[in-house]
Parts: sequence; C-alpha cells; structure tokens
Amino acid sequence: MATDDKKDELEGTEQPFVSHLIELRDRLIRASIAVGVCFGVLMVWPGSAHLYDLLAAPLVEHLPKGGMLIATSVISPFLVPLKITLMAAFLLALPVVLYQVWAFVAPGLYTHEKKLVLPLVISSSLLFFLGIAFCYFFVFGKVFTFIQNFAPKSVSAMPDIEAYLSFVLTMFIAFGAAFEVPIVVVVLARIGLVSIEQLRAFRSYFIVLAFIIAAVLTPPDIVSQLALAIPMVLLYEVGIWAAQLFIKHTQAPAEEATRP
Repeated sequence: MATDDKKDELEGTEQPFVSHLIELRDRLIRASIAVGVCFGVLMVWPGSAHLYDLLAAPLVEHLPKGGMLIATSVISPFLVPLKITLMAAFLLALPVVLYQVWAFVAPGLYTHEKKLVLPLVISSSLLFFLGIAFCYFFVFGKVFTFIQNFAPKSVSAMPDIEAYLSFVLTMFIAFGAAFEVPIVVVVLARIGLVSIEQLRAFRSYFIVLAFIIAAVLTPPDIVSQLALAIPMVLLYEVGIWAAQLFIKHTQAPAEEATRP
C-alpha cells in the first residue's frame, strides 16, 4: 500500500516536470531554427566572405599600403568566414532567442517580476549591441592607428585571419559585457543585495575597478583601456539612476508580498 502511495506521488510530480522539458525542447528548437534561417540568409546575401571583409575593414584601412591579412592554415579561408557568419546570425536572431527565453520563464513569474524582467532583457540586448558597435566604429580605428604609429618602418604587418578573429571576438565580448554594467547595478539593487547609498559610496572604488578590468581585458595600449574604462564609469552612474526607477516601479503589491 505504501508502494502504491509512493507511485501516485511520483506520478503527480513527473508530468509537470516532463511538460517543462518538452516546452524547453520546443523553445530551443525554435531558437535554433531562427539562428539557422538567419545563417542561411546571410550565406546568400551578403555572403560569408563579404561579412569577413566588413569585419576586417577597420584593420585593413590602417595597414600600410599594400598590406593585407593572411591565412596560415589551409582551411582558414573557408572556416573563419563561416564562424563570422554564424556569429552574425546569432546576433541577428537574438530577439527571437530572447523571446523564447522570456516565454519559457514568464509563466512562473509574478506580475511585478514580469515588469522587471522584460525591460531588463530588452535593455541588456540593446546595451550589448551598443557595446559591440562602439568597439567596431570607434575603438578599433583608434587602437589600430595607435599600434601602426609605434610599428617599426622595417616591419610589414600582415596579421593572420584566425588571430584577428580571436582578437575581434575578445574585444566584442569585453565591450559588450562592460556595457552591461547598468543591468548588474539594477539587479543587485532590486534584489536588495546592495542599497542605492552603498552603490554611491562604492563609486570611487568602482573607478579603480573599471581601470583594472580594462587593463586585463584589452590590449596593452592606453587607448583601448581608456575606451573601455571611461564608458564603464559613466554606465555605473546610469545604473544607479536606473536602479532608483526600477525599485520604485517594480515593487510587489501588498497582496503578493507574502507568498504561500
């Protein structure tokens, strides 16, 4: 009889768990399809080779006359542009991917929590794209100019395409993550881990921390380090301001304050 009761108890909890797994699988499939469709479109137009040319344009513009990138591996001219296309496809499909994540977790959230999560998902995506755009359109040009000014005249710069891809991805991730500072500040303040007063008191320490992070993540040149550290400091101030708004407008109602 005890065995039957245990079986009934397991059967009562197994079905919701399985249904969640099925929904998670469906969400992952839809997100993967979105990335695959974007990948196919980008392969047709503008093409993987053209995408890599766009990515390499900031460096090529600052190489000496006649300079170009080289491939030291046999399959690099084929494999590296494909990696670039896949990365671009993921970024292009990111709204669909984030929507699938949101649709999966939304049913388990309270109304006041939904008001917090959805703006954070949207703003974090925009900030990440903004960080990448800032790195590509501003930082790359300054860094490559700085490096070429210090390069000996007897050295002909011909970077490897795989090394350049690794450099670009590192810089994109560094700047994209650095631009998420306001999101981190808002979340820490909203969950009550730190107060607004503590965030303000930590301001001077964060300035030092920002320059340490910039020194670790960027190449050893003052241009890229300043280009990463200064926006982080400014975004920290934006995060403090945004945290006050989020705390004010996402408070739980009195009837939801005590959960069952």
